[in-house]
Amino acid sequence: MTATQYLNDLNHRYLHLHRVKEDFFWDTYMGISDDHDGSTQAQTAWTQFLSAGEQIQAIRDQIDAAQAIPDAQEKRSTLAGLEGWLAMFESHALESEAAQQLKAKLIQFEANLFEKKQKHPLYYTNEQGEAIEASLVTLAATIRTSDVEAVRQSAHQALLELEQWLLQNGFIELVKMRNEFARTLGYRTFFDYSVAKKEKMTSDALFAILDDFEVRTRDSHQRSLSALAAEKGESALTGYNFIFSFAGDVMRDLDPYVPFSRSLRRWVESFGRLNIDYSGAELTLDLLDRKGKYPNGFCHGPIPSFYDQGQWVAAKVNFTSNAKPDQVGSGYDGINTLFHEGGHAAHFANVKLNAPCFSQEFAPTSMAYAETQSMFCDSLLTDADWLKTYAFNAQGEVVPDEVIKAMVYSRQPFKAYEERSILLVPYFERALYQLPDEALTPARITALMRETEQRIIGLACSPRPLLAIPHLLSDESACAYHGYLLAHMAVYQTRAYFLDQFGYLTDNPHIGPLLAQHYWHDGNQVSHNETIIRLTGEGFNAKYLADMCNQSAEQAWQSQLKKIEGLSARQQAPVASLNATIRVVDGAQELASNVVSDEQMCAQFESYIADHYGC
Repeated sequence: MTATQYLNDLNHRYLHLHRVKEDFFWDTYMGISDDHDGSTQAQTAWTQFLSAGEQIQAIRDQIDAAQAIPDAQEKRSTLAGLEGWLAMFESHALESEAAQQLKAKLIQFEANLFEKKQKHPLYYTNEQGEAIEASLVTLAATIRTSDVEAVRQSAHQALLELEQWLLQNGFIELVKMRNEFARTLGYRTFFDYSVAKKEKMTSDALFAILDDFEVRTRDSHQRSLSALAAEKGESALTGYNFIFSFAGDVMRDLDPYVPFSRSLRRWVESFGRLNIDYSGAELTLDLLDRKGKYPNGFCHGPIPSFYDQGQWVAAKVNFTSNAKPDQVGSGYDGINTLFHEGGHAAHFANVKLNAPCFSQEFAPTSMAYAETQSMFCDSLLTDADWLKTYAFNAQGEVVPDEVIKAMVYSRQPFKAYEERSILLVPYFERALYQLPDEALTPARITALMRETEQRIIGLACSPRPLLAIPHLLSDESACAYHGYLLAHMAVYQTRAYFLDQFGYLTDNPHIGPLLAQHYWHDGNQVSHNETIIRLTGEGFNAKYLADMCNQSAEQAWQSQLKKIEGLSARQQAPVASLNATIRVVDGAQELASNVVSDEQMCAQFESYIADHYGC
């Protein structure tokens, strides 16, 4: 077998294992299937394939052999693909039998915990005093938007009870097993291992960035807390009152202008005008909340995009949100998740190299790099010119300036809080995994959670208590949440570049091609920092996000006013085709598709939401 043949064979062997694993993942996480054993076996087979240490030497041998390929173009292409695979195997290889056995145990244990949690019901008490079973998504939305304090408190208490249930039903054992696994690989803790694997940096290097950001935003955050308490009383700083105290009224005012029923149309139109092209991908969207479904949006690609011996293999990508269309605030949240996961899908559909290892969300793909793509897209929803273009009520009336101004004045003082609520997670997880096994008790971990929340976000308890965040339980996202903050830093650096170059973001047809060229095309072949340099000419810089967090409400509003005023000076771009086959499903049921047209798909979806939710 020649080196080129070896590369092609490796590509196809991986594709099969990856597709089986991803199909099981989707069906179990969507609550379509309860074949958790099958899912575990598929995950184990995929993990064992990537963690086989002997693959590293085999690929190095093929790289040596490829040096003798006489055709210069074939040589370059084969070497590039093999070097991509070498980076992937080096990110996953487990050369000791002990580490391989522990990894297999971890996969099985995590699958069992996931299944138990999926079956564990959560309840809150509604306005009528009735106990209502609810998902994490519903509970979070209730805390943000219910105008009845007792209802918000009940929903928040359900999250606190979930924390204690997890501490009694396997989370502590999971932490111990993860640390044991990391130590077999030479790391002090699982947190250190995860940061090294996913971001190619040490924990100390990561916290040099995080500590700097914490200091930069500390004073403005504390001022916002003090001002809120002075205006609305100390009770505004409780976990169940905090977000409602500054955002609840505004979200109710915005709600009629961003119905979830129109979110699919808004995504098609907005991404189309940005000239985002999915390169022939097949997209499956599961957008509605339901019992048994994973309580957090995500995007996974069963078929990564790549060139297979010169032939384009379009991506197959699944993504999900958890919208509850008849609940206040869920429309904007649902659109946000649709844009976020749609951004991931655009990224992974546009990696155009010659091996599937370059176009997937697992290491060596940096989480910060991957999240930059999705968070840039969802950041558009906070722009006043986007809202004035796409936010209409049932009567066709555009959202008033007064509502946008109220959003800015209510939320800008708490922008530092929003970012620090991300910062909170790595501070907690690092400290958690540094605890010795004998200190890992429910009482000690609970105290650590509340201590960290008080120190980083200034509240005795977070509106979203730490163990209510699904990422902490999942192997691929545990000890990786800092990636969201690093991504936000890159997002505001990217936004600043585009604003400097073009003066606007909403419906800017230059943006899609530039993202595809500089951020997406080469996938994880290049580092996060290198992609930023390619686009902006400047290395990764956190100051753009910190400066934005420290703006006054009036400064932020003046910036938004300029965006509104700029609308009249430009002609709206046409809606380009997304170049994708799209199916919208609810579990196993297909709700809409663009097999005929995007317009028909949007109309089918809107009709379904109207018939089933009355909105």
